[in-house]
Amino acid sequence: MKLVRLLFIFLSFPLFAQQGGMWIPSLLEGMNETEMTNLGMKMTAKDIYDVNNASLKDAVPHFNGGCTSEVISNQGLLLTNHHCGYSQIQSHSTLENDYLENGFWAKSLKEELPNPGVTASFMVRIEDVTTKVLNGITNAMTEAEKLKTIEANIANVVQTSPKEAWQENRVRTFYEGNQYMLFVVETFKDVRLVGTPPSSIGKFGSDTDNWIWPRHTGDFALFRIYADKNNRPAPYSENNVPYNPKHFLPISLDGVAENDFTLVFGYPGTTDEYLPAIAIEQVINTINPARIAIRDAALAIQDKYMRADPQIKIQYASKFARIANYWKKWKGETLGLTKSNAVGIKKQQESALISEINKKGKQQQYGNILPQFEQYYSEIQPYALAREYYLETVIRNVELLRIAYQTYQLKQVYEERGEQSFMDRKNNLVEGAQGHYKDYNQQVDKEVFEALMDLYAKGVPQQFLPASFKNLNAAELTENVYKNSAFVDYASLKNLLEGNAEAVLAKLNNDPGYKVVAELANTYFEKVAPKYEELDLKISGLERDYMKALLELSPKDARIFPNANSTLRVTYGKVAGYSPADAIYYEPVTHLEGVMQKYVPGDYEFDVPKKLRDLYQAKDYGQYGENGKMPVNFIGTNHTTGGNSGSPAIDAHGNLIGLNFDRVWEGTMSDYYYDPSLSRNIMVDIRYVLFIMDKYAGATNLIEELKLVHPKKENKKNRKK
Repeated sequence: MKLVRLLFIFLSFPLFAQQGGMWIPSLLEGMNETEMTNLGMKMTAKDIYDVNNASLKDAVPHFNGGCTSEVISNQGLLLTNHHCGYSQIQSHSTLENDYLENGFWAKSLKEELPNPGVTASFMVRIEDVTTKVLNGITNAMTEAEKLKTIEANIANVVQTSPKEAWQENRVRTFYEGNQYMLFVVETFKDVRLVGTPPSSIGKFGSDTDNWIWPRHTGDFALFRIYADKNNRPAPYSENNVPYNPKHFLPISLDGVAENDFTLVFGYPGTTDEYLPAIAIEQVINTINPARIAIRDAALAIQDKYMRADPQIKIQYASKFARIANYWKKWKGETLGLTKSNAVGIKKQQESALISEINKKGKQQQYGNILPQFEQYYSEIQPYALAREYYLETVIRNVELLRIAYQTYQLKQVYEERGEQSFMDRKNNLVEGAQGHYKDYNQQVDKEVFEALMDLYAKGVPQQFLPASFKNLNAAELTENVYKNSAFVDYASLKNLLEGNAEAVLAKLNNDPGYKVVAELANTYFEKVAPKYEELDLKISGLERDYMKALLELSPKDARIFPNANSTLRVTYGKVAGYSPADAIYYEPVTHLEGVMQKYVPGDYEFDVPKKLRDLYQAKDYGQYGENGKMPVNFIGTNHTTGGNSGSPAIDAHGNLIGLNFDRVWEGTMSDYYYDPSLSRNIMVDIRYVLFIMDKYAGATNLIEELKLVHPKKENKKNRKK
């Protein structure tokens, strides 16, 4: 195959082919709208995004900055994933009143539970501000100078762009700095827990089934947005009232079938679809193995204690789920990248691009990009490895170190901003740490500390290790820290932080836990971070130029979508099964029968509540079953990632048919490379959600709020007319 032909495949996929994509909703008219129509969509682009009229965007808020949710009633009822609301469910749970174990259903507004700090943010308007942000940028500038100018321009756009008093302006970059968009958002700060199934439904399969298909998980929870008397955002108050949305999603009872159109609307977090081959090789061979090894160790220890002690299970349920989620994702990602030959395909694409650059006489502008990628990624590799070890150990997986690091930051605050700033930050730390120690177990953390200190000493390149780590006795260090450090309980921490800055810092310098963090952090910030940031800035500049080359040299109908960046996006596709290996084909829909096949009495991952078993035996599915079976989950070709958790799955007519919550394991590499044969997103069938609410929980008060429709039946009736 000729290189030019390869380039055409890379830059301009055949029209209507499913090759992924996370599209900006304000820019759907044209190619995207045509493609969606050909896939079966009956809506228009304006039905999805419209500034002047209610549209789908007005029913899809960002949930607490990390997940997506959807409004499903005219009283602000909010649907998202069980795992997105897991921390809130856990925070309301006790041994006596365990909502993780038993579920929770408010029978009235008065019973709904407030969640301080939880937010729901709606996107009001999107505007292209590229010209304003890039004003004053010249080729003669260094990357640092360009960055400084861009940051100043963004600050000006945020400050001067029109908005209402209760709204906020945000600017985000697209296409690696070749485009900038302004988002006007409004954030509601009174979001209350309304209902959740028990974890045996909402988290069925737990970590064993995470990222796996076939799946049988009722991963949903219900919240409600409250507003002030003017229907505007307001802090929590007993006087607030349920929010009246501009639009809420009707719910289809007609279900899904293979090849049905699906649209997933949400806030995907981060993707890197346009990384060069050498970067993908680094992920496969260096970065992911380090991440996985560290979390392997931490998870094994937590799991051992959680299985033995119900109190520890409650304390660590949310933490374990958070750590395990990306641990398993990274394993599947490596598998998928290898299986799909992502590195080889990207190398072919790069060869094709070089050919096109030469053909168009663009060598001076773009000819050095790929050789420079090779140089900078080779240089950054040891720094990137050391960085991952530091982040995974100090910031993410050892609780004592994470708290100690916050006190390390106190010292920096004092040196840079003085006594008052120190005291303010210290008081906030003391107040916030109380919640941390509620869910802290010293023995669990002690074992994690020892295991990860040993891995750190063995895995970090020698030139980036603190002196004391070069002949480390991890057991001896652990015993000293957990016997003598004040970071092992809340009372000791409070005592440690009593006094003015000088007194606190003196005590900190004598604390063995603080000494470990200070030594690790000082070494990292002196030997790793500066060079990593220098090289990363150079790579970012190359990525911008690389993206510019792709945009400039591609045909007009090229399907080049921007990487995810936690802004509102549309991804569309179809309900579809897939074949992960030879002689294996997975159907696109699972049923309650599969839950019963996996049922293990008393098992924390696969137990099934008696009432659900009884409903299954009686086949008592109400109006939610289909042909004597109860659908549970389904998969589609929608291109999703972290942040799309809780995203609505919407049918061709704009009705809710499901709730996105995961991807298949073989397709988790779609953050770097979307393979249409393997990449599938996993959704809860909305009928299973309704079945659990109605038949299992008896939450008929919530069912009555909803607008239930039959679009397929209505269309069939209209065709007959």
